Amino acid sequence: MLLTEKELIIPRIKDHKNLLEHISNSVSSQLGSDEIPVRIAISRTDNKGYHCEIGTLSGVKSDRVEGMGSIFDLERRKYENSKEFNAMLLVPTGIGAELGGHSGDGGSLARLIGANCDNLITHPNVVNAADINEIPDNALYVEGSVISRMIMGKIGLQKVNSNRVLMVVDEHTDQKFHELAINSLSAARAAFGLDCPAVITMEDRVLMRAFYSKSGRAVGRIEYFERLCEALEEHRKDYDAVALNSLIHVPKHYHADYFTSDDISVNPWGGVEAMLTHAISMLFNIPSAHSPMMTSEEVMNLDVGIVDPRKSAEAVSTTYLHCILKGLHKSPRIVSDASIHGDPNLMTVADLSCLIIPDNCIGLPTLAAIEQGIPVIAVRENENCMQNNLEKLPFDSGKLFIVDNYLEAVGVMTALRAGVAIETVRRPITATRIIRKTNKENNLEGEKAIPLKNKK
Repeated sequence: MLLTEKELIIPRIKDHKNLLEHISNSVSSQLGSDEIPVRIAISRTDNKGYHCEIGTLSGVKSDRVEGMGSIFDLERRKYENSKEFNAMLLVPTGIGAELGGHSGDGGSLARLIGANCDNLITHPNVVNAADINEIPDNALYVEGSVISRMIMGKIGLQKVNSNRVLMVVDEHTDQKFHELAINSLSAARAAFGLDCPAVITMEDRVLMRAFYSKSGRAVGRIEYFERLCEALEEHRKDYDAVALNSLIHVPKHYHADYFTSDDISVNPWGGVEAMLTHAISMLFNIPSAHSPMMTSEEVMNLDVGIVDPRKSAEAVSTTYLHCILKGLHKSPRIVSDASIHGDPNLMTVADLSCLIIPDNCIGLPTLAAIEQGIPVIAVRENENCMQNNLEKLPFDSGKLFIVDNYLEAVGVMTALRAGVAIETVRRPITATRIIRKTNKENNLEGEKAIPLKNKK
């Protein structure tokens, strides 16, 4: 089984109407019969079309494929539950986001957003900070494919008190790093009560390589993926979530360059990690998260000095494990049984109040939000390598808010929660729109919109 990245150009359609369906059909026609899309991002939109980067899975047994469905499957929500205000905070992995694109430097952001909503749905890229995870108590920690499937209306999330977390770790040529991983797990058991039924060590490892796409995104390639799937299948009854700790092969200079070079802002490991967890969660319908294993003592002992605060958590860690163990400890159960949707103990797309993203980002969550009528708050200050104009997309009136920073985003959230139209708290206030219906029998013009001028 193979996970790899493909780049496709999909022709533009007029006014970007029905964009989700258009992309779905185009991807299906351009991929091979054995290739299953697991992750997609539109890196750039121009006159040529939509430049798409797609993570694909091939070599899956036919009996497993039958029950998977497609990442493009959409179930429109029939209503919006306004009893609570629930925010979805997304910072896509591997795009070099100024905030949230490094080592858990979105943790403070998650705490800010979480303090202003009833429930926060977010993903590891936002809060994972090596040995640190400051996820707020009201947050649901789910990986990217679960984010997408939830907003597409295909699954619900059920809060849990705790999960049985299975850990799968590569056997390292240097026994020290294997021992460090086990000690990190044991520390989580002792420190916060993690339930871990077992640690599986992989002598026959999955081969993971990380690199950059033409757009600058972190992507990768995963070979021998079936080895991991077989191990998870064998022990399926023993766990509710899986923590993965494995080697990711990158050029040796990546390690030093990431910490010391001003030109390297995209974490090279994140893209291939996202591809891995997307595939695991899709195939097994379980929460999953990955931390990269230290490759060697040489890398561990790199003298990087005082680094960018956004990268500092990685500079002081050796296993990067605690963050995912803490997140998976209470990661919600994934429920795909449509018959129980509407259960008050289940959070579905009907319960989503808004989606918060960096500006310029178009992936499945953005496209789904358009279809579901979910307000999107896009933040300009969170610059990244994506090149799209969200204002060109066919959002319904009052469903797209582009703000300068996350403090302003919180203001928009508060207005949405209070039911206050944004323009009514800005000055000058916009003129009231008046539509005049004329007498058609007298051969008048029919309908005119007449603005009412404000007195100064």
